[in-house]
Amino acid sequence: MMNALEKTYLLSDLIGLRAMIGEKKIGKLNDVVVTEAGKIPEVTHLFVTRPFGDKPLMIPWDRVKELAEKTVVLDIDRPESFEGEPGAGQVCLKDHLLDKKILDCDDDEVEVVYDIKLALRQGRLYASDVDCSRAAFLRRIGLKTLSNFVREIAAKIKDDTIPWTYVQRLPEDITSFKGNVKLNVLKDKLPEIHPVDLADILEELDQDERLAIFNQLDTEQASDTLEEVEPRVQRELISALEKKRAAELINDMTPAQAADILAVLPTKDAEIILGMIDTIEAGKIRHLLVHHDDRIVNFATHHFIAFPPGMTIAQLLKEYRLVAATADVVMYVYVRDDDGKLLGVIDIKEILQAKPEETLDEVMTTNLVTLSAEASVKEAAKLFNRYSFRAIPIVDAADAIVGAIPYRDIMNLQHR
Repeated sequence: MMNALEKTYLLSDLIGLRAMIGEKKIGKLNDVVVTEAGKIPEVTHLFVTRPFGDKPLMIPWDRVKELAEKTVVLDIDRPESFEGEPGAGQVCLKDHLLDKKILDCDDDEVEVVYDIKLALRQGRLYASDVDCSRAAFLRRIGLKTLSNFVREIAAKIKDDTIPWTYVQRLPEDITSFKGNVKLNVLKDKLPEIHPVDLADILEELDQDERLAIFNQLDTEQASDTLEEVEPRVQRELISALEKKRAAELINDMTPAQAADILAVLPTKDAEIILGMIDTIEAGKIRHLLVHHDDRIVNFATHHFIAFPPGMTIAQLLKEYRLVAATADVVMYVYVRDDDGKLLGVIDIKEILQAKPEETLDEVMTTNLVTLSAEASVKEAAKLFNRYSFRAIPIVDAADAIVGAIPYRDIMNLQHR
C-alpha cells in the first residue's frame, strides 16, 4: 500500500495513467472502482486494461504502491492473478458517473458530472466531490491546458464542485447508459454555464456529444447558446432537433436572430419551423430572410447629421434644430472632415452634457463601429444585436460616411 501524505486527485488526471510493475508497463488505468460502505465512496480497486487482447485487471487498492504524475505503480508479481472486471454492486467512477445528468431533489436537471475529486486520507482513497465546473467540462473534452487556466480564475471566484455528502446513495443498477446522479440540494444553488462558454465548448465536441449536452438545456439557455455557435454547428444542431423543439428555440429569439439561424438551413426545413411559430413573427423572419444578403447601402438613409470637428457645442446646438427637422437619424451627430471622412460620433446626450465652448473633436468618440457599403443586411443585424445602437454609419473604402442605417429600418426593412 502506498505511503503518502493526504492529498487530492482528479479522476480525469488519473484515467490513462501507465500501469507499471517496476519498470515494466503492463497497461493503463481505465477506471476507478468504489463502494459506498460509508458516508462517502471508498476506492476498492483500480481497473486496468491491457494491450494485445490480454484480459483486464482488477487491482485491489492495497496493491497500489504509488500514484505518480504519469504512472500508477502496482505492488504485484503476476498480473494473471488479478484478471477480472467490475461486478454487480461495484461503481466505476468514469464509466458509471462521468457525463451523467445531475438532478436536484425536485428532479430538475441542473448540471452534468464532468469530473470527480478524490481525497487520500490515512492511506485510503475516497471520492469526495463531483465537479460540474466549466473547467472540468474542458478537461472532459481534452482541453486540459485551457481547463487549468479557467480553474485558476474560477478558484478566485467560487467553487463549482458539489460535496459528495450532497449526493444521494447511488442506485445499485446504475450503468454506463442509464441512471442519473441525484442531489439533496436545489437547482438554484448550482452554477450555470454562460451561453458564450457553452458555445465554445459545443464547437469542440462531436455531433453526438454536442446534441446530448444541448438537449439538456432549457429553452432560454439553448436559444441563447444557439445564437453564439458558428453557422456550421448551428446547422447541425437545429437540423438534428425535433421540429417542435427547434420552433420553441426560434420563437424565443428576435426576428433578426431567428433569420440568422434559419438562413443556414435548407428552405424546406426553415419553412416547416416557421409554420410552427407565431404568424406575425414568422412573417417578420421571412421578410428578413428574403433580404438577408442584400447590400445594406440599399436600405441606408442619407438624411443624417454631420458637422466638422472644429465646430463648438454652442454652434452645434444653434444648427441642430434646423437640420434635425429633416434628418432620419437624430440621436447621433457624426463628425467628418472636408473630404467626408468619418472622424467620430457624438450621442445627443453627450452633446447636452458638454460645455458650450468645447469643440466636437474634444467630445466625440473615435472608437467607431461602422458598416462598409458592401456589407449585407445580415451583417448589419449582427452588429445591432451585439451593440444595441440606434443607428450605425456606413462608410466607403476611404472611410467617408455615405449613409446611416437606423435600427428600426433593419427591423422593418423600409427601403428609403
